[in-house]
Amino acid sequence: MGHINRTQLVIIVLFIAVFTTSRFFVSPQTPVEQVTPAETPKNPFAGISLEAEAAYVADAITGEILFAKNATTQLPLASITKVMTAVVASELAPRETIINISPEAIAKEGDTGLRTGERWRLADILDFTLIASSNDGAYAVASALNSLLELTVVSAEVPTASTDAHFIKRMNEKAAGIGMSETFFLNESGLDEHASLSGAYGSAKDMARLFTYALLNHPDILEATRYETLNIESLDAIAHEVENTNKRIGALPGIVASKTGFTDLAGGNLIIAFEAGPMRPIIVSVLGSSQDGRFDDVEKLVWASVEQIAVK
Repeated sequence: MGHINRTQLVIIVLFIAVFTTSRFFVSPQTPVEQVTPAETPKNPFAGISLEAEAAYVADAITGEILFAKNATTQLPLASITKVMTAVVASELAPRETIINISPEAIAKEGDTGLRTGERWRLADILDFTLIASSNDGAYAVASALNSLLELTVVSAEVPTASTDAHFIKRMNEKAAGIGMSETFFLNESGLDEHASLSGAYGSAKDMARLFTYALLNHPDILEATRYETLNIESLDAIAHEVENTNKRIGALPGIVASKTGFTDLAGGNLIIAFEAGPMRPIIVSVLGSSQDGRFDDVEKLVWASVEQIAVK
């Protein structure tokens, strides 16, 4: 066997070094793991079908909008108006203020069981008015407090054709003050003024804003509206068992407050507040539905809200 010269020896050593090093640094190829993309959560509001002309769903604390349909369209309000009546009354007079039921109040459309001459605490007649949607009660409150306002304002400021003009003016001032830009009131009950003029107009978004304001600043005035029935006694010891005009209130989870509205011009309106979780009050506002459809619309929006919040 011949002698290996120096050059050949160097080549052999280098080859061995490269081969040995590669065994330390080159690892066997591992199969690439297939990653399945995360599934995008379905939007529970997608494709939801409503009878209502307008609807709005929002978080009362954060203001987060969960759903909106024609949210700023101005529509007749019907008896949702009475929420503003209660807010303004609560800010004008103490809860113990005595309200007398006048013959003029009793003459208003609808009979909710009030009696001429009956005396009520303001807090109690507001509970009665909201849960029963009493036009008599709304007029009695507005006319009584209008008399107080007349003592403090110049009569020329407001036309005197209406016995509650000062009170209605205060309702409109309050609406403007809390940013209800599509809303104005012509009366305290929301009853149609005549065949082509509603007693109040506003948007689904504005009504959610009003309900939010009432819940955060005057939670006591809406508390009665969470019950299916309520027993209330006037100062004359006349007992009234009042049924909620929201006939499906027991079917809603975590209900906090509710107010219905219905007239020929408005159709069916409904606004509710419910707890979707701890400290998570959600407002659902529906305008321009039908008498029964408003309840279906609100239920759909409530359960869609619950589902939406659950996946977050």
